[in-house]
Amino acid sequence: MRSKVTTWVARQAIKRAPRARYEAADPLPAHIHAPKHLVIIPDGNRRWAEGNGVSKAQGHRKGAEVIENIVWQCRDWGVRILTLWGFSTENWERPSDEVRYLMDLMTEFMERIEPDLHENEVRFRHLGRKDRLPQNLLAVIERAEETTREYEQFALNLCLDYGGRDEIVRAVREMLESGTNPEDVTEERLAEHLDTAGLPDPDLIIRTSGEARLSGILPWQSVYTELAFIDEHLPDLTPDILRRVFEDYSNRQRRFGK
Repeated sequence: MRSKVTTWVARQAIKRAPRARYEAADPLPAHIHAPKHLVIIPDGNRRWAEGNGVSKAQGHRKGAEVIENIVWQCRDWGVRILTLWGFSTENWERPSDEVRYLMDLMTEFMERIEPDLHENEVRFRHLGRKDRLPQNLLAVIERAEETTREYEQFALNLCLDYGGRDEIVRAVREMLESGTNPEDVTEERLAEHLDTAGLPDPDLIIRTSGEARLSGILPWQSVYTELAFIDEHLPDLTPDILRRVFEDYSNRQRRFGK
């Protein structure tokens, strides 16, 4: 049962942030099945901005608006877990003003969707490092994680300062620090120390903007994950495009090495 303090914090968050904008698309046809765990690598904001003659900041903001809509569309179409990659460990190498803007945009995104997390009983989880995130962003992330911990209707994971190799290194270090003996190291034990502990592996990874690589997203968890690389930049991602990808996914036969 959630504590009175936790409930109060959640209610205050709902009062502070505006409601998210969302226009629902038509339901999926019967022959199209949504993946249970979907991962999206949202790429192409800067290329979209360049192609449309606007600033990089405007490209990132447009991408964030699209992602917010996609979150709820996925929920309505039967996706149970949605993982979004917002900022990688390598993205710190970008110009400092762009990094600051992205961190501010992530904070704004979190504050805007927080009330909807509670209204729709969505569990939020952050994947990645917390020690380098700005304090204002970290505060809203930790609040969302704590106050949505018991929700089970839908799960939203946001990868911030995330790197796949970094995640595995952190997991191994945690095992060593806990005194795990070499003979006790198993795939199952290691998985318990990953950021995704307790979550099923992804069923489908979608990357926008025509790049055909994973760039380190969930390398341990994605060994049997289906992949979809689409040409559209993130700001051009629509429910119709997502439906097309889901239809292709529904026609695949997953054998898991058998």
